[in-house]
Amino acid sequence: MGEERSLRDRLEEVVQGIVEGRIRLHEADRLLGNANAAALARRLALERMLGVGLSSIGSTILDFEELVGRNIENPIGAVQIPLGVAGPLRVHGEYARGDFYIPLATTEGALVASVNRGAKAVTLSGGARARVLRDGMARAPVFWTPGVEEAARLAEWVQEHMEEVRREAESTTRHGRLLEIQPFIAGNIVWLRFVYSTGDAMGMNMATIATDKAAEWILRNYPGEAKLIAISGNLCTDKKPALLNAILGRGKTVVAEATIKRDIALRVLKAAPEDIDTVNRVKNLLGSARAGSPSFNAHYANIIAAIFIATGQDVAQVVESSMGYTWTEVRNGDLYISVTLPSLELGTVGGGTRLPTQREALALLGAAGGGNPPGANAKKLAEVTAAAVLAGELNLLAALAANELARAHRLLGRGEAKTGNKNPTNHG
Repeated sequence: MGEERSLRDRLEEVVQGIVEGRIRLHEADRLLGNANAAALARRLALERMLGVGLSSIGSTILDFEELVGRNIENPIGAVQIPLGVAGPLRVHGEYARGDFYIPLATTEGALVASVNRGAKAVTLSGGARARVLRDGMARAPVFWTPGVEEAARLAEWVQEHMEEVRREAESTTRHGRLLEIQPFIAGNIVWLRFVYSTGDAMGMNMATIATDKAAEWILRNYPGEAKLIAISGNLCTDKKPALLNAILGRGKTVVAEATIKRDIALRVLKAAPEDIDTVNRVKNLLGSARAGSPSFNAHYANIIAAIFIATGQDVAQVVESSMGYTWTEVRNGDLYISVTLPSLELGTVGGGTRLPTQREALALLGAAGGGNPPGANAKKLAEVTAAAVLAGELNLLAALAANELARAHRLLGRGEAKTGNKNPTNHG
């Protein structure tokens, strides 16, 4: 009892100290010696200071003793996002083979239903074919040199000493492998875009640590004049849209495709292949070009964000991961459709994939943890994600072709289906 009272007293002291400004938020962990108690102290202090109730935020299964220092700082609890499932979606990939149920964490009504209907059409037509064409996480340090001659010399010298650079970089990781270094020069400034195979990890941290070690070696051994300006020079390119990623790729470059039979398109999607093809060409191709978009698709970000949240990916990387191209053709009355994602950045180990609910979502896909061989699970997740994007893209194009989009959002986004209006059977 004395020990319990002592903890209660210390908790109250920390809460009051935060309220009075004598204790900083981050100091609660050290003072209480327990990250879960510190989260409670911060939450109680905020409630007192701001006059708000945070009990829902405090209701969580997360153990902050495991997460502080890895996934979060100054925690006060957790937020919850509804998790739906779409499927079954049949995938014929190199790593993903079979029928999958896709976990989608979202607050957008109609999204899960949209992917679900697309998955039905794809599966009834034989399934989606998927392949990872390229796999490489990039980090691009940027160097100063006094002039273009020195810049060119540095880039050439690094290529000549590739084995030494590789040895230094790979000394920091068990699974990371340096695949290549892509040099770029602008005036006297040099970018060296290091590209790694990172196993089942998304690999950004792995690439950063390895590149930092390699850059130190370059600066110690390069006989000319060069200075490191920044370990990331924006040619990586991370969490920003960039044509470089669309062309060279970052993470996984993945394609998923399917041939939707004409009768399935008419019966399930309520749209003819010709009309879906027209919408894709006019909206995704001409419309995107007219808008000056670097990406030609309808809503890849919707599906990728929902899968990223569900499976513990770095959500900010939806920016580049949702870049891509939708292509359609009418073939003998059927619809061929493909999605190409040049920069899909995801993994099955590290980061948020260790969170309990996210790990369960990965287990739902048979892709939790490290694969055998290493990298197999991440590539499996990439193929399933691309197939889910295909399903969602197909359904939205069909809904637009049939002029159903507004109705679907009215029924499923505003809850009118629940209140007794028409049953949205076209989204099941």
